[in-house]
Amino acid sequence: MRPGGVQRRVRLRRQAREAGEEYISDGDLSRRVITEAKQTDQRAWLGEVSAVVLQQALADLNTAYRNFFTSLSGKRQGRNVAAPRYRSRKDNRQAIRFTRNSKFKTLDNGRLRLPKIGDLEVRWSRSLPSEPTSVTVIKDAADRYFASFVVTTAADESLPPVESEVGLDLGLTHFAVLSDGTKVTAPKFLRRAARKLKRLQQTLSRKTNGSNRRKKAVIQVARAHTRVADTRRDWQHKLSTTIIRDNQAVYVEDLCVAGLGRTRLAKSVHDAGWAAFTAMLEYKAQRYGRTFARVDRWFPSTRMCSACGRINDKMTLNVRTWDCPCGSRHDRDVNAAVNILAAGRADRLNDRRAQVRPGLVPAPRSEAVTHQNAARTARSVAGIAVL
Repeated sequence: MRPGGVQRRVRLRRQAREAGEEYISDGDLSRRVITEAKQTDQRAWLGEVSAVVLQQALADLNTAYRNFFTSLSGKRQGRNVAAPRYRSRKDNRQAIRFTRNSKFKTLDNGRLRLPKIGDLEVRWSRSLPSEPTSVTVIKDAADRYFASFVVTTAADESLPPVESEVGLDLGLTHFAVLSDGTKVTAPKFLRRAARKLKRLQQTLSRKTNGSNRRKKAVIQVARAHTRVADTRRDWQHKLSTTIIRDNQAVYVEDLCVAGLGRTRLAKSVHDAGWAAFTAMLEYKAQRYGRTFARVDRWFPSTRMCSACGRINDKMTLNVRTWDCPCGSRHDRDVNAAVNILAAGRADRLNDRRAQVRPGLVPAPRSEAVTHQNAARTARSVAGIAVL
């Protein structure tokens, strides 16, 4: 799908909004940018592709506007969504989607038949469990093509129950520290590939803008970054599957990754990929019948003693072990993972209406006595409030 068609749709609605005109309806927009545009010489190429692809591009634009309007009204949860904008010319990713109306077909010989394109050879990663309802063909920045199918699965994938539960403390030195003391070293895929990426970026900077050699250099840089991302994703999938398979419940801290990505540790934070990893844990727990929960990000998991519950002063990052006045010696990360496990269990039991709050504790004598000037102070405060 050429970016010009999408940009024209965005431009028409943006011009209508700036001119104070009514919002262009979906039917009007489809008629103006697809049906009538095909009759012109400049947009005659729209007839070379399936009409379903054009309609799906229009549906994506409508979804983007709907998300924008619901975000403005406050009905949409999460971060604010901006209005749709023009596609960047530097964005080399392209995608088209065929629905069942387009009559695409997976053939018996393993090929994929797409309307107005023909039969394509496909290297299948797995067999489809049911008849697909749509297929999206994606071309990424590394000049690779993928076919993503939407299918319906009804099989029960629940794993047999186990007794163990685990809390995870995510970090940079160790990617994950489990409450049982297991430490997973951070692979740092981007750091390991930094020298090669630097060399490829330097080679790209020396190429002339618009030349064929620069286009080839852009693809080489994109492939290097894609290799890093694919390696990280594969490693995270294996680790998350292992954790979900071995534990009935998994608890993690609700980290503000977007905020940490604006600090001096931004490169290491993005290299770790915490958000993608926790998302994998969440959907795999739902798929396999496990429990997944997030602990409040303001919970003092690092500073709290897992033995007595005392909350100590803030500690710098170079403090890896610390002693509690109760006599316990803690590893910083293991102690945090144990506290996350306890907090996650407490929240889960509280959801089931169990009694998880501590019992009443007698007040110290210094707080229980009646001070001599307490009543006089209270009357003074009341008088000030009335005035």
